[in-house]
Order: sequence, then structure tokens, then C-alpha cells
Amino acid sequence: MKKTMTMLALALSAFLPLQAQEVGGTAKERAADRVEVCKQNYHTLFGGEALTGQGTDPEMMDILQKFIFGEVFRSGELTMQQRELITCVTLATLQTLPQLTAHAGAALNVGVSPLELREAMYLTAPFIGFPRMLNAVATVNEVFKQRGISLPLEKAGTVTEADRHKQGAAIQDKLYPGGIASVMAGVPGGLGEDVEYFLTSNFFGDVYTRGALDLKTRELLGYCILTTLEAESQLYSHYQGNLTAGNSPETVTAAVIQTLPYIGFPAAINALKIIKQEETKKPTANLIRLSKIVVDKARLAEYNAFLKEEIEASMRLEPGVLTLYAVSDKKQPERVTILEIYADTAAYQSHLKTPHFQKYKQGTLDMVKDLELVDVNPLIPGLKIK
Repeated sequence: MKKTMTMLALALSAFLPLQAQEVGGTAKERAADRVEVCKQNYHTLFGGEALTGQGTDPEMMDILQKFIFGEVFRSGELTMQQRELITCVTLATLQTLPQLTAHAGAALNVGVSPLELREAMYLTAPFIGFPRMLNAVATVNEVFKQRGISLPLEKAGTVTEADRHKQGAAIQDKLYPGGIASVMAGVPGGLGEDVEYFLTSNFFGDVYTRGALDLKTRELLGYCILTTLEAESQLYSHYQGNLTAGNSPETVTAAVIQTLPYIGFPAAINALKIIKQEETKKPTANLIRLSKIVVDKARLAEYNAFLKEEIEASMRLEPGVLTLYAVSDKKQPERVTILEIYADTAAYQSHLKTPHFQKYKQGTLDMVKDLELVDVNPLIPGLKIK
């Protein structure tokens, strides 16, 4: 049994990219050389030989090693160190400690420092709780001892009792403006405020401010932990947090795929669907302008009637017309300003060809004494007008 567990630990430790390996092309195209790539990467990670045909389950070992070593790890452009850190936090979350032992050693082999590996384990605490985090830390510490690494490692904390909340709030406000106040509002006894305070002080203050791992890495690893936990609601907000921290959509996607052999297809696909949904929600480049119009005073009522009909029709019939909001100067009502927001340039061009706009344009042509079109940029892109 012990021998079988050791073989499984080594087999599952294959999810690591060799930076020198080709990552281009489709998965189908890359599969052609997966056997050789598998053998090379396994040796790089563990110094041993893959696909030996030995043990009690050689067929399954063959499937695992070729898939993980030879195929999955080449999806996306992650470094060896990133992939092993992702694998280690995933295994810590799953509490598959024999496999974590193998991967902790592999992480050190490819250049992850002991401090970085320890901090990755500490990072799991706010997500999975202290008991499971301590199991993972104990497992990694055993690997350190076997490597002759002296414990305890050097300290990496940066906050004090006096400033832990302030420092945590600075990070939280940067990544997640508004925090979780709305989620905790209405919790009986007002205890939601306690949870909100704990999140800021402990999660972001005690943990996120520590050294060895930068903010981008912490957010990326956190997303992998949440993917493993299938924490759907948090995956939405933490995806945006990753983008704010500086991770690209492609990097987050590759990180999720990195977890796939350990957590299975359903959980990984669910996380990828959330990424896809968040990407499709991104605002397009709206066309925004101010139309500044001077109308013939004698025909102002007639002009306003044309304008009202045109705006009402545009807002009702054109999805690409997001806003048409007309105002006039109180002291000089003949001076009219219209805030125009279109989904994009194509929506604006389509608007100009509509019958209702043409009716307005031709009907008011001799009423307009002056027209100035001012293209503007939003100071808060994506902000919706209620």
C-alpha cells in the first residue's frame, strides 16, 4: 500500500511546465510529442524516470503521467515556479498530503524558495481554516527537514498590532472596493461587522501583507484555492481582484487549467465559465459626446417637440443608444446640450441612419443656428447611469 501511495504521489506531481518547452499550437498538435516531453519534465522535477511500466497500476500511471507531464502543463504561459506553487496550494486545499510532499520537493527543485513555499501554505489559512493549513505546513516542514533546511524560517510579517487593520484595508480597498459590507449587512446581532473587521485585519492585514510573495502571486494562488473549493460567488470577485493586481485573463485561465488534473474537470470547467462570463461583461469602448446646440428662439417650442420625439424613439428602439439626455440653460433656454452615449461607433453610425433621426435632422435643419459636437472621455469608465 505504501509503495502504491508513493507511486501515486510521484505520478500526480507531473503538473509543471518546463519553461523551455514549446507552448504554442493547439493541445491536439502538442500531444504528438507528449511522451518525450513527459519524460523530460518528470526528470527535471524529480530526477527520476517516468513511464517505467512498474508498480501495481502501470496503466493508470501511464495515463496520468502522459496527460499531466506531457499535455496539461503546456497550456498557457506559466513559469515552473508558478505551476508548482499552484499545485502545492491545490493539494494543500484538498489535504492530499502524500502528493503535497512530492510537489513540495519538486517546487524546491525548480527554484521556489523555502520562504515562498511556506508563504503559499500560510496563504491557504483564510480560505480553508487553520487546522488544514497546519497540516499542510507540517507536511512542507518535513520536506524542509529532509533537505537540511533549518527551521523556523526567517520572519516575513510586516504589520504591527497598531496598523494591521489599516494596512489590510489599503490592500482590500485596492482589490475589492466596498469590501463585503453589503454582504454582511443585516447579519443578526450586528455580528456581520465583526466578520468584516476580521476579513480586513486577518485576511488582508495579517496574511496579504507578508513578504516573499507579491500581491499578483497571492491573488493568483487564491483564485486556484477558490477554484478547488468550488466557491462560486467568491470566484467572481476574486477574478476582478486578479485583474486589478495585474494578472491577465490568460494567466488566470492557465492557472485554473493547472489545477485540473487534481480537482477534476467539473470544478475546473465551472471556474473557466466564470472567467468567460466576466470577460463578456467587460464594457466596450462607448462613444460619448456632448452636442451643444443653439436654437432659433422663435422656434424653440417646435424644436423641442422634434427633439422629444427623436429621443424617445431612439431610446425605445435602439439597443446601441445607451443615453440621450437633453438639458437647456435656465437663463438662455435656446442653448441646448445633449449628453449622448452609444455602445460603440457602429451603434452611433446606425443611429444616424434611422428614420426617426433623419426626421429630426431634416425637420430642425433651419431651426438650428449653431451646432458643436464635443467628443469626451468618461472619468469613470463603465459607470452606469441609474
